[in-house]
Amino acid sequence: MKPTDRITFNPDVMGGKPCIRGLRVTVGTIIGLIAEGHTKPDILKLYPYLEEEDIDQALTYAAWRVEEIDLPQLLFSLIALTGNYSKTQ
Repeated sequence: MKPTDRITFNPDVMGGKPCIRGLRVTVGTIIGLIAEGHTKPDILKLYPYLEEEDIDQALTYAAWRVEEIDLPQLLFSLIALTGNYSKTQ
């Protein structure tokens, strides 16, 4: 995977969502803009303090994240389906 060192997590910034360089711009915001058809130059005009590498890393992070298995969510789903959970199982 390409580096994602510009993607930060801080519980005091945007509720801990993945952000760009500690700014109040989330990866989700960038991905949403791209999904709506905005280009990198469009996004850089909307957020002049961002850099093209920020957008590239947001895309890299989002692509990686959608492929990751979230074990706690999987565990909660299993508990919901079975109605119980035992550490000995």
